[in-house]
Amino acid sequence: MANNFDLFFRRKPALILIALKKVSRAKYGSILAKEVDCTYSHAVKILQTLEELGLVVFEKKGRIKIIKLTKRGQEVAEHIDAVRTIVG
Repeated sequence: MANNFDLFFRRKPALILIALKKVSRAKYGSILAKEVDCTYSHAVKILQTLEELGLVVFEKKGRIKIIKLTKRGQEVAEHIDAVRTIVG
């Protein structure tokens, strides 16, 4: 298997959480989409699901929506990143 991490997690949602965890400041949807190599519309769909689960929040700053992890999202992202480190 090329990447054991894919066996346990859906790659894009997991990578979005990890990308949000790695920075202390919030990010925009378009930046996250580029970082995890998916389309903007796919990233938005994933982020909406993560918001429903209480893992991320959107803050509107003018015309721009900024995405931040919630406390619960931070914890989940840390666990996912730990698994990714172990299984590669």
